[in-house]
Amino acid sequence: MAHEKEKAIARQSMLIRSLPDQHIETLLSKAHWRHYDRGETLFLQDEDATAIHVVLDGWVKLFRMAPNGSEAVVSVFTRGESFGEAVALRATPYPVSAEAVTAAEVMHIPATVLTSIMKDDPQICITILASTFTHLHSLVEQLEQLKAQTGAQRVAEFLLHLCHVQEGPCEVILPYDKVLIAGRLGMKPESLSRAFARLKPAGVKIKKNHAVIDDVDTLRDYADSDPAESWSR
Repeated sequence: MAHEKEKAIARQSMLIRSLPDQHIETLLSKAHWRHYDRGETLFLQDEDATAIHVVLDGWVKLFRMAPNGSEAVVSVFTRGESFGEAVALRATPYPVSAEAVTAAEVMHIPATVLTSIMKDDPQICITILASTFTHLHSLVEQLEQLKAQTGAQRVAEFLLHLCHVQEGPCEVILPYDKVLIAGRLGMKPESLSRAFARLKPAGVKIKKNHAVIDDVDTLRDYADSDPAESWSR
């Protein structure tokens, strides 16, 4: 049986938290819970998608391999985030591969369990659509940030998303490979390093794979400020 702490994290994921309690219990009771070591594969590109995945701890990357053998990181996911909904519900192959980039705890929900619930309670379909829309809205926000925010502001937003508190000091864990963060934020690794340096006056210190934030409100003010002001800092 899954640890109660892991269940609590799963309940807060975007996909699960909007479902009625009785369906949440069904999903949690039939889900598979697994630990992955750093570098371990969750699934490979072109494998049949049979499950929806929720990261409970650690970091997971989605990537594609180009014909020349180079790797293109599509996205990275961390605690409370889910992926694979669309392909699993359509029973189509994964368009990407997934790999744990740190030690990670992941919950796998069999797609058949969710589709069965949807057939029994069609109202759930609206919830799933809403969750999918939220994912899409998040992508739109990322595109908006690329055009309207400085690199340091995008990094600030990224850190705020990882914070588990709304005010006061906070410390978040980052993947050791900062290239993954840079790829998610549409930046080059050297630009990411400069962005971290620009965040020092906003109370952010990077210590190996930890970001220490002096005050969440101060960092939020920086992220929301006029980009012209941020460039001058």
